Amino acid sequence: MTARPAETTAPAADAAGSAAAAGLRPRIIGGHTFDLARRVVIMAVVNRTPDSFYDRGATYALEAATAAALRAAAAGAEWVDVGGVPFSPDTPPVSEAEELDRVVPLIEAIRAQSDVVVSVDTYNPAVASAAIEAGAAVINDVMGLRVPGLAEVVAASDATVVIAHSRAEAHRHLRRPSYGDVVTEVAAYLRDRVALARAAGIPEERIVIDPGHDLNKNTLHSLELTRRLGEITALGLPTLVALSNKDFIGETLDRPRGERLIGSLATAVLCVQAGARILRVHNVAQTRDAVRMTEAVLGLREPARLRHNMDAE
Repeated sequence: MTARPAETTAPAADAAGSAAAAGLRPRIIGGHTFDLARRVVIMAVVNRTPDSFYDRGATYALEAATAAALRAAAAGAEWVDVGGVPFSPDTPPVSEAEELDRVVPLIEAIRAQSDVVVSVDTYNPAVASAAIEAGAAVINDVMGLRVPGLAEVVAASDATVVIAHSRAEAHRHLRRPSYGDVVTEVAAYLRDRVALARAAGIPEERIVIDPGHDLNKNTLHSLELTRRLGEITALGLPTLVALSNKDFIGETLDRPRGERLIGSLATAVLCVQAGARILRVHNVAQTRDAVRMTEAVLGLREPARLRHNMDAE
């Protein structure tokens, strides 16, 4: 369990995180320009796995996965994150050949029908290389460049990398994870991995960070990261948060999978307010409305229309 921060520290951290987000420069990713200082990007999740924690294999077939990606883009997702290997070690291991067979045809099918940015959720250098060749513009690495060779693959391409915090070895349990101060330790880890990425030749304008909610963390850790997310966004790099339908939301609200949408949206709004600029989500349309409302309240977006009490007479 981590100690709660003093009440006086949270507003300052959020202000610092929001100020850091306001200073973000536009990013060109997959041929699209993203003004992350003023806009939040929605990244849809499409997994080609028979045992994904959320949809339980509903998008395992190539046709179903492709259709889901195209629906997400039509609903407002600007990125689609595809994956072939669950993070959970409670699922059977997936060979490199099987992961390639799951993600590469899906990337090719999406790129053939849409210009949406495609990212691939992998820590395997060979899969990352093939995915980039197939048209992926982002490598979403839950291992934080700890697998040898992955940083070099990204550096040799034009791809962006998402560096997430986790602690366990790939596809291994970390029982009862313990932190002295989870936010401080996650921030230090991310600074270290960003330095490694830059040393490997990945320029800062192609780096995104992710504090890794629920990745080798318990519910109290993930709540603390959410409450003090401003300390992560204050690192000055675009921050992605993957909150959607996760266990810390389910445990907090005592809600099973499939009943965590409202909690996911509330958490997403708090993270955007603290400076998060990329949301990895399952429920695109609902998240889009929550995000656009939050952007408008923060002064980042104009209302879609103005009629109420705007008449001249």
